Amino acid sequence: MYEAENKFYQENREALREKYLGKRIIIVKDKILGAYDTNTEALDEATKTMAMGTFCLKYIPVDPKDEKIWLRTFI
Repeated sequence: MYEAENKFYQENREALREKYLGKRIIIVKDKILGAYDTNTEALDEATKTMAMGTFCLKYIPVDPKDEKIWLRTFI
């Protein structure tokens, strides 16, 4: 699950880190649909138009060692 989103993130990692450092981003395939300060804000906005499990929420941490964390968006 989230192979396309993970690939997109890895291929664009440096540019995304520069632009969204410290933010949570919503990724669908190869598109960023929004950037938010908190997981709650990101999920609230994303679920207004998309079902859980159809998008990925990725935190862009300040410390690159924490980049392995992905939040699955399904119940």
